[in-house]
Amino acid sequence: MAFNSDIILVTGSNGRIGTAVMKALRARYDNVVGFDSKAEENPPEGCTRIAVDIADQASVDAGLDILRAHHGPRVASVIHLAAFYSFDGTDDPRYESVTVNGTRRLLAGLKSRFKVQQFVFSSTMLVHKPAEPGVYINEDWPIDPTWAYPASKVRTEALIRAERGEVPTVMLRFAGVYDDRCHSPPLAHQIQRIYERQIESRLYSGSPSHGTSYIHMDDVVNSIVHTVERRAELPPEAVFLIGEPEALSYDELQHTFARLIHDESFDTIGVPGPIAKLGAWVQDNVLGQDPFIKPWMIDRAGDHYALDVSRAKEMMGWEPIHTLRQTIPKMVAALKADDVGFYRENGLTPAEWMLVNARDRAQEMKK
Repeated sequence: MAFNSDIILVTGSNGRIGTAVMKALRARYDNVVGFDSKAEENPPEGCTRIAVDIADQASVDAGLDILRAHHGPRVASVIHLAAFYSFDGTDDPRYESVTVNGTRRLLAGLKSRFKVQQFVFSSTMLVHKPAEPGVYINEDWPIDPTWAYPASKVRTEALIRAERGEVPTVMLRFAGVYDDRCHSPPLAHQIQRIYERQIESRLYSGSPSHGTSYIHMDDVVNSIVHTVERRAELPPEAVFLIGEPEALSYDELQHTFARLIHDESFDTIGVPGPIAKLGAWVQDNVLGQDPFIKPWMIDRAGDHYALDVSRAKEMMGWEPIHTLRQTIPKMVAALKADDVGFYRENGLTPAEWMLVNARDRAQEMKK
């Protein structure tokens, strides 16, 4: 069988980022294939998806054999997005079975079957030690993850460096991802608290002058496209921080959301950490409210991440085009246009008054 182009392989291809990456790369490359635990029936036009569970050795072997048989032995780039993620803060065994050992299975299988030009790993800026306002983190900043998710990425990065063989690798350490309709759990829950005027919306246990870098989905996709296109020019082991240099403070986010949603200002009241932890525990274990903010998050409330992305600009010609400050009005406009739809799209539970208002509007439109 003759093959007319090298493979672009995207793992975690059913996710929002994976789907967007496949679409963007398909516009430039002919042979774009996705791996995910379920092969959806309608992949992006011109792309192929293969059902592969990277936590299962037999599934990985079978998927890679199918990939080689149908698409050939040459891989231009692997965009490895598949990983385990949870906001519960615990060291879930799936971090090891999916993120770490899943990467080991995938990398070993690729090395034994294909000629791979590039292996791109989706990591996180959170592998780094937090900084203070005014300090910009670069790729050489100390590695010191503060909870289970980034710790799993640190272990996986080390595994890739140790076991890559002759495969060139790139670690992309992403900031928190958002888009015009939010799709960022921390931002979505902050919007929810303010929109519903919850008492928690005015309380904060960390320093409100601290903040964290974010990155628009379009800029995430663009950074991956740049990484693939520059693969022949990059060193055998490359690391890039991918995010917006500016980190909006929690206080600025509070005031901006409050002004755009309610046309008023929300003062942020500081709460000592132990009291905040107790309140979160009571909400979860006594009141059964399952709050987004868990006790472990309170220890991280003062973490600050502002990024120096000059390496990505110099070596890949990439820099972010969007900013969170410019995108927040679009998020709030989406919320106001259809609050129930916005909530459901962002994994939030609409309040009863929102559902009543939505039914009333629907009835009015029928008249």
